[in-house]
Amino acid sequence: MEDTADTADTTVMADKQDSVYVGTAGHDAALDRGWLLGHFKDVSDPRHSDAVEIKWGVHPRGDERVEWVTGEERTALLVLISGRFRVELPGRSVLLSRQGDYVVWGRGVDHSWFAEEESVVLTVRWPSVPGYASAPFGEKGADAAGLLQG
Repeated sequence: MEDTADTADTTVMADKQDSVYVGTAGHDAALDRGWLLGHFKDVSDPRHSDAVEIKWGVHPRGDERVEWVTGEERTALLVLISGRFRVELPGRSVLLSRQGDYVVWGRGVDHSWFAEEESVVLTVRWPSVPGYASAPFGEKGADAAGLLQG
């Protein structure tokens, strides 16, 4: 049997030895505020991880993180899939304008962001840290991973 993203709305094939989840990022992200993987998924879900968080972020033109994220405990990688997206870091502004452009920042690096055009970004953060409160998908003031510090 071949699984394709078209036929796998939320198909989970699992047994105790091996778990597989086949999905489509845009579809699955819309169901869970952009989140695809992390500690917040049910432990029986193959997408549960204490090691990493992954988000598919879709941002309309002008969407922004008004308040800076401070005291970040994770390292982050943000990859531009489409659009034009600016990440603000202390003392510098990073413009992601070509598909595949990315920026990485480490623990303790404050940040903010602004979608100069409608943009899709993939955010990877590690480790997956409990204690951050999710903001509703697309809410102003949420960071690129859809989080507000709790």
